[in-house]
Amino acid sequence: MPALFPESASTMASRVDALYFFLIAVAVFFSVLIAGLIVYFAVRYRRRTPEGVGVNIHGGLLLEIAWTVIPALIAAVIFVWGASVFFAMSRPPDETLNIYVVGKQWMWKFQHLDGQREINELHVPVGRAVKLIMTSEDVIHDVFVPAFRVKADVLPGRYTNIWFQATKPGRYHLFCAEYCGTRHSGMIGEVIVMEPSEYEAWLSGSRVEGSLASTGEKLFQDLACITCHRADTQGRGPVLQGLFGKTVQLQGGETVVADEAYIRESILRPAAKITAGYQPIMPTFQGLISEEQLLELVEYVKSLNTQQSPAK
Repeated sequence: MPALFPESASTMASRVDALYFFLIAVAVFFSVLIAGLIVYFAVRYRRRTPEGVGVNIHGGLLLEIAWTVIPALIAAVIFVWGASVFFAMSRPPDETLNIYVVGKQWMWKFQHLDGQREINELHVPVGRAVKLIMTSEDVIHDVFVPAFRVKADVLPGRYTNIWFQATKPGRYHLFCAEYCGTRHSGMIGEVIVMEPSEYEAWLSGSRVEGSLASTGEKLFQDLACITCHRADTQGRGPVLQGLFGKTVQLQGGETVVADEAYIRESILRPAAKITAGYQPIMPTFQGLISEEQLLELVEYVKSLNTQQSPAK
């Protein structure tokens, strides 16, 4: 017999379920109460004679206070509880296993930082927080893993992210929850949760040419980006060493945080946000590199925060 609700297999699942069942309980309670009162009043105060006229009632301060305060308190509880769950789901822990996701009609492509690539399957370790950094090659998609109670749109031209921490090994369905074309129903996959030792064995058993950052470093050199983005501050472009996560001063006085979205935009639309002190001379790479290559370049720039010296 199929289960009424999806399996609960993440740290957030129980919190989401608790809020959901509370909302259902409130809705059921007041639906039954209101329906019961309607029936009761219809019977209790029915017209018993053709000449019968009801008595007009004016006032009722306590009743008015009650039906104002009680719904307000319930709404406040729902708001605070819902906000706490929302913020917990929106703010991943400081230490996460980052995995890039690219949605494409009609498949999911996953890219591990160590270089492993997967299509429609995602291997993760149990008990570790996993952050998915997602984008789309074509139209809007949506990652939805019912067992983890996580769901987020995957948008072309920008990065979105979700995180989860699986609590037990197993294979869990992954769906696209946004209609994306004629084969939308076939855009499915699996999240395979493994014990840490099994996950490490899977990683070591996969053939990879190099990490995402090392592949990005080679691409960085092949595209001649290093001729402008030098480490000695003498280049025609900003220094990238230690850039990720920092606040960047732009022409005109605005500031922006150098996150994945900023790096991506700087590669594809370099004239959109010009760093103060530099000229808008960088060419666009729109249409010249793929989404996977963009991820490699982004991860390389991020890796420069931990390197002792930049690549030469």
